[in-house]
Amino acid sequence: MIYEEFKGTGNMELHLDRKLSERRIFPAIDIGRSSTRKEELLISKSELDTLWQLRNLFTDSTDFTERFIRKLKRSKNNEDFFKQLQKSAEESTKTGRPII
Repeated sequence: MIYEEFKGTGNMELHLDRKLSERRIFPAIDIGRSSTRKEELLISKSELDTLWQLRNLFTDSTDFTERFIRKLKRSKNNEDFFKQLQKSAEESTKTGRPII
């Protein structure tokens, strides 16, 4: 009941995934269910488009999150990460392979 009262007042919802934590994948965040209400104020339009494309493409949250974290660790910073994602998205459109 308390959660429901505060749910509408928060700017972000962070959902954790038990399957990820059982596989010792941390942070065990359910990327598909987690979000913020003001994403458009935090990142550029092209980054936001890439982010939404990512959320719509993955089906297996556990495998996706594992690949997502690996790619994030290989990135120098957020800009580099989004450039890699945009490049992967373009390749995915051409080849039909997963974006990550």
